[in-house]
Amino acid sequence: MAAITAEQVLAQVEKDEAETLQLITVHKELELQFDLGNLLAIDPNPPDTKAFRQQNRAEYLRSLARDNTQLLINQLWTLPTERVQESVVVKLPDPSTRLPREKPVPKPRAPTRWEEFAKLKGIQKKKKTNLVWDEQHKEWRRRWGYNRAKDNTKDWLIEVPSTADPGEDQFAKRMKAKKERVAKNELNRLRNLARADKGKVPGVGLTPTSTPSKDMLGKAMHIAKRATASAGKFQDKLPKEKEPKNMGKKRKFQPLLGDFKVEKNKQLDILKIMDSKKPRMDVSKAVNKQMREEDAEAAAKRRKNPKKGKGGRGRGGPKKGKGGQKAAGKGGKGRRK
Repeated sequence: MAAITAEQVLAQVEKDEAETLQLITVHKELELQFDLGNLLAIDPNPPDTKAFRQQNRAEYLRSLARDNTQLLINQLWTLPTERVQESVVVKLPDPSTRLPREKPVPKPRAPTRWEEFAKLKGIQKKKKTNLVWDEQHKEWRRRWGYNRAKDNTKDWLIEVPSTADPGEDQFAKRMKAKKERVAKNELNRLRNLARADKGKVPGVGLTPTSTPSKDMLGKAMHIAKRATASAGKFQDKLPKEKEPKNMGKKRKFQPLLGDFKVEKNKQLDILKIMDSKKPRMDVSKAVNKQMREEDAEAAAKRRKNPKKGKGGRGRGGPKKGKGGQKAAGKGGKGRRK
């Protein structure tokens, strides 16, 4: 192996540096305009039309883009740099060119009620892992969603609590509670969207309006009274207060397992009505219906002849003379004597 002197090593280094400088050195008649904040370079030099026609167009455009990109990178290395972990980072200045934008800059999302409360109380959000250990199946499962750990919706047996009704369906109770939670979460989501859009946030059962009616105020008062632990059982009523209409009262059904004597009497009453030859009639209801029909007919007659009364005449009726006899005039029905 031949020995290499120090002069040969220096000559080789100088040669490599010259080749590197030749690769990164680009000569332009006019200097480029740079906007380093946007990583933008504007080339004011006119394109060489002769070279564009004679050479391959794609190669010419590629070489032109390469030269301008090299000049932009050379300008970036003139900026102050810093080392972050194992990388060299350049701190870009503020952009000077205002670029057009199709849509406005998105506004930051408004915080939810929980986020405001957590910020006020200083509650820090803790990141939870997606997988948890399921003791029943002895494996790692998802915390939420399908096939999750500790999924109580697939239990075939539920222990009845000591304080619960033995005849109550625990499966139906669990499904009802889940539906209520889902509905509550959806309501809170819609409220957060309305608060973010600065719109009117609907309450529970009553939408706010600028001019509420009497019925709406009555419903609002009824809802406020029932929003207690006793569901309004011990709330005092105002003088002349009436129950609001159309509050969505549900029909009440008898329990499946109840008093057999009451159910027996109901079935016997139905059989008696079906076997009886004469229809079962409520006398009071029939009389009231007849009286309402007669009052309606009398009111219709009064509307038809409003000025007719005792000893008077109707509109357009014949005049009466002395002694109460009808007087025949021109065009009347009486005969001329």
